Amino acid sequence: MSVIQISAKQLQEKITKETSLTLLDVREANEFKFAHIEGSLHIPLSQIPFRLQDIDITKDCVVICHHGMRSQQAATFMLKAGLSNIYNLSGGIDAWSVDCDSTVSRY
Repeated sequence: MSVIQISAKQLQEKITKETSLTLLDVREANEFKFAHIEGSLHIPLSQIPFRLQDIDITKDCVVICHHGMRSQQAATFMLKAGLSNIYNLSGGIDAWSVDCDSTVSRY
């Protein structure tokens, strides 16, 4: 099983339609503080192996980073750990800012 890629526009649509969704931001604290999608759960990539229990496995989970690379790593790890319904936000928070919400700062 591989990680499902999702675009910023697809995520925006999913947020609008779905109530049971976890947005998991795996960037560092300073990045998260600077720009994030409201309601996101923040667990830096290095902490994912130790904090899997903090992720609600009953919901679809969209993993977010700056451009989609760290989130891909996290999502792959999560799948290998037995979690399912894991998505990677292609283009990361940067794509979200460009395509969906220009109030989210770019860096």
